[in-house]
Amino acid sequence: MADTMGHSATATRNTSLALGFCLLAIAPQIFEFIWSIGTIFGWGTGRGPATVVISHATALLVGAPSAILAGDSKKSSDVLLALIYSYPLFVVAILTLFMTIRSAQDYVGGIVLMALALFALWAGSDLQGMRGFSFGAGTAPRMFGGLLVALSAGIALTGLMTEGPALAHYSWRGPLFVMAAILFFALAIRPLGLVVSAFASFLIAAMGSHETRLLEAVIVGACLTLGCALLFPYVLGLPMPMFPRFLVQ
Repeated sequence: MADTMGHSATATRNTSLALGFCLLAIAPQIFEFIWSIGTIFGWGTGRGPATVVISHATALLVGAPSAILAGDSKKSSDVLLALIYSYPLFVVAILTLFMTIRSAQDYVGGIVLMALALFALWAGSDLQGMRGFSFGAGTAPRMFGGLLVALSAGIALTGLMTEGPALAHYSWRGPLFVMAAILFFALAIRPLGLVVSAFASFLIAAMGSHETRLLEAVIVGACLTLGCALLFPYVLGLPMPMFPRFLVQ
């Protein structure tokens, strides 16, 4: 009875991890889709939501398999993302269903590091590599990305071979609000300007902590906004819009 319950709990835990890895495998596509929604309202530039969904779905379901079978040397960025980043993580997710994980923290940490390394390899895939003995712009990123893949695989294997702590509870509030603040700043900097975007972004990020006090956050946000308003356009000389478009026009 106890063995059956333990096996059931392990299977449930592995299924949850596999689903999480599948979500991680399409995280860049999801992020671009969220970013593309801003283009509808004139925030930022790039492809529209429908184009993003169709392009990535085609790359995942048709383009990448065709590239593997046909060996086509010319691949789009979406197909390369599927081949270099998404497919390896899908394979890891499938293998996770059949593995006995002894140290969940090591295993999950290794896979997350591997995802970062694979994303870095994709991001540098369009850079020039080595020509003879001369290093190209993409040589160092590929070397370090490959090294990180190997190290992260070693960490994940440690989680399979040695006993260790279970996966601890992780609070998503802090990272969620910080990511939301970064995304808001990127989308709002052009239409709303530096002053409004920086102040609002700081307040959004401050909401990631239960200890945040509104008055203190407003005061610190105002000071940081003033510093940004002086630093970027005047000290660094960056041509950034300061105020919302409707006020300037």
